[in-house]
Amino acid sequence: MRSTGRLNTAVVGAALLLGCVSGPAASQPGDSARVLVFSKTAGFRHDSIPEGVATVKQLGETEGYTVDATEDAGAFTDRNLRRYDAVVFLSTTGDVLNASQQRAFEGYIHRGGAYVGIHAAADTEYDWEFYGGLAGAYFQSHPAIQPATVEVEDHAHPATSALPEAWERTDEWYNYRSNPRERAHVLASLDESSYTGGTMNGDHPIAWCQNYQGGRSFYTGGGHTKESFAEPAFRQHLLGGIRWAVGEAQADCRPENGYRALFDGGSLDGWRQAGPGTFDLDGDGDGTITSSGGMGMLWYAASGFSSYSLKLDWRMAGASGDDNSGVFVGFPPSDDPWSAVNNGYEIQIDATDVPEKTTGSVYGFRSADLKKRDRALNPPGEWNTYEIRVEGERLRVYLNGVKINDFTNTDPARSLRDGHVGIQNHGADDRVSFRDIRIKELPAKAGTAVPSQGG
Repeated sequence: MRSTGRLNTAVVGAALLLGCVSGPAASQPGDSARVLVFSKTAGFRHDSIPEGVATVKQLGETEGYTVDATEDAGAFTDRNLRRYDAVVFLSTTGDVLNASQQRAFEGYIHRGGAYVGIHAAADTEYDWEFYGGLAGAYFQSHPAIQPATVEVEDHAHPATSALPEAWERTDEWYNYRSNPRERAHVLASLDESSYTGGTMNGDHPIAWCQNYQGGRSFYTGGGHTKESFAEPAFRQHLLGGIRWAVGEAQADCRPENGYRALFDGGSLDGWRQAGPGTFDLDGDGDGTITSSGGMGMLWYAASGFSSYSLKLDWRMAGASGDDNSGVFVGFPPSDDPWSAVNNGYEIQIDATDVPEKTTGSVYGFRSADLKKRDRALNPPGEWNTYEIRVEGERLRVYLNGVKINDFTNTDPARSLRDGHVGIQNHGADDRVSFRDIRIKELPAKAGTAVPSQGG
């Protein structure tokens, strides 16, 4: 099983099996990823299951992974599950696995396997604590099928990166027995004011992901109706979840709470451009800004920060990956971009330079762990997420949830304890996009924001 392998572009015998799946040993490096769709029901049976199975097959044919499908729980053995990069629970209901099958699936997840839950997968195995944690939440109730607004919270995960800020669609909207937000990373939630029957007090996650006991878990509450599986946006949503689950795409799926937006796609209030060039708001309203010209820097002038976690999503525009940019931290207020270079630290984005000047490096000072960096990095054209965590003079860099750098400043001429943050527009030929710049002041240093001394 290759929990982080890339998918090939060729299909290797996509198959729809109606009974127990059997076959050769685990796929070898270079083979396409393999996905098992499991749709056994012991309670309510959704009439959209055939459309769901057909959709996952079609996505496999298009994207280059092999799909097997079964309703026979006998497929859940240690040997058989080793063949699969992900197992999709497609609107399963009730108790669908016996004790030995449950143990086999737990072992599969512990070895790095992946789970994808669709809709009624949350209406499954209520007495199996491991499954409840893996799915993230159990079904409680639902109102009638109706239109609603889905608010996308994470624009970097492949399941939601192509979706609009407000995704209007019709489905059967589940209420859940608990809120998964403290345990899982919420990708999208429902605007309960946009429909009737929501019972989660205005915080209503509907899609999420998490790293769970050694494996990966993605769940979406959509998919009740047959029509769902014909919607291009929902199919793309589902495909993105599967791509992340099998390891074709990386994303930060750690729980995220307590952040506030510095830039959320609308106004650039509080930001100032230092030096030449600029950042342009993309015209399609997707909340993205893209560098233009240079060499300059867009910096947050409204306040400086001391102890904090800064998160932001970024994407290289060019196929070569040679679009240069960086994130600056710990510099004094100034409209001279070179002040940040000389007095702060840059976390590099360009992946084509020497180790101490490449993606994840503290530019010119400390290389990232390149093996971890390479496993965590998405290719040009896809979104990545940085967390830059500053505590005292210690600076840690996380790429898509993986720690790739740990640096401590010892230069008395520079200090990370107080300073501003900014993003670089490197030059006329370099185009890098950013989304969802947000910050959380850490509890030990709460209230230590430093007012700007800039004009």
